Amino acid sequence: MATTAILSSLVGFVLMFLILGKSQKYFSMRQKELGNMNGFIEEMYSGHNVIKAYNGTDKAILDFQELNDKLFDANRKSIFLSGLMQPIMGFVGNFGYVAVCLVGALLVLDGNISFGVIVAFMIYIRLFTNPLSQIAQAMTNLQSTAAASERVYEFLDEEEMTKENSSIHLHRHKVKGFIEFKNVKFGYDKKKTIIKDFSAKAEPGQKIAIVGPTGAGKTTMVNLLMKFYDINSGEILIDGVSTNNLTRENIHKLFIMVLQDTWLFEGSIRDNIKFNQENITDKDIWRACRTVGVDHFIKTLPGGLDALLNDNETISSGQKQLITIARGMIEDAPFLILDEATSNVDTRTEELVQKAMDKLMEGRTSFIIAHRLSTIKNADLILVMNDGNIIEQGNHEELINKNGFYAELYNSQFQK
Repeated sequence: MATTAILSSLVGFVLMFLILGKSQKYFSMRQKELGNMNGFIEEMYSGHNVIKAYNGTDKAILDFQELNDKLFDANRKSIFLSGLMQPIMGFVGNFGYVAVCLVGALLVLDGNISFGVIVAFMIYIRLFTNPLSQIAQAMTNLQSTAAASERVYEFLDEEEMTKENSSIHLHRHKVKGFIEFKNVKFGYDKKKTIIKDFSAKAEPGQKIAIVGPTGAGKTTMVNLLMKFYDINSGEILIDGVSTNNLTRENIHKLFIMVLQDTWLFEGSIRDNIKFNQENITDKDIWRACRTVGVDHFIKTLPGGLDALLNDNETISSGQKQLITIARGMIEDAPFLILDEATSNVDTRTEELVQKAMDKLMEGRTSFIIAHRLSTIKNADLILVMNDGNIIEQGNHEELINKNGFYAELYNSQFQK
């Protein structure tokens, strides 16, 4: 009778694990499709103006319906299979109950046991199978948790950036301003090199412009200089010290960055301009705003510097860019990086910003990524990049006289 009870329970366990194996892939599929649908909804919501402009509403609805059908199918299969667990375990419990009764009845007829033994085993089998049913229910809940955890742990298992413990520290007020690239090679994928052999020198106070066609590697060089990525080979030296021997935090303190993509967080204009800077007074902020030419706009806002910025504020891209440039002017660092910083402002504002940038560049080693070549005619050194290499370098007049790649780029923007 004990053997009968155990064998009937084993049947339940075998069926349970068979169902677990089948249903788990649908739970994982459900989480994947849920992520795809949520990503699609977020993308469509953020780009709804483009969808309306191109009459893409019907196409977006069809794409959503397709993603929703895939999620529905995965959800239906996972819930159906997991829903079988509880009734199957209930059936196995009752099956064991009946099996014990049958075997016990045969043994009673043979005179081997008494009727009381059968009753005792009937109680035992019920006590034995009830926890199994609860385990089956718990396994169903754990399946959904495990499927969701897979995506979380996939992210958590990504390789961490190496910890940096360097005894060398460059103080921003003591740095002279030398930067040298020595045979730098880099690729986001180690099998594919983007920057193939980059070498250049920047003297203190120089204005270095980096130009070239899209995909030439201009922004990548800035990312390497800021140590957002580690180079594959070669060296980048700041005042003769390799960036390999400096921490990322130390390098970031040495640079002012004004990027093409503006970034403002929810908060007051004052907090946005003096972001992560201590001992900055309102007088310093207004001075920076006047230099950039954004002070008049700030004064028109209710509260001035205390005006709150959020997603609902109707601030133009140019005004956002001016505020980020003012933020850069507050930062007192020896190096400056401008990544097409005037691309979002109009022609008149660009002239004002250009003057502000010239003041910001005074006494700083500056790197300027520019697509409009008219903005870098007065650069001390122009590095012309193509396919990850420097193919020409010199000032504007020298490169024009060479009548090479730079001259072709420049003339293409100013053809009559």
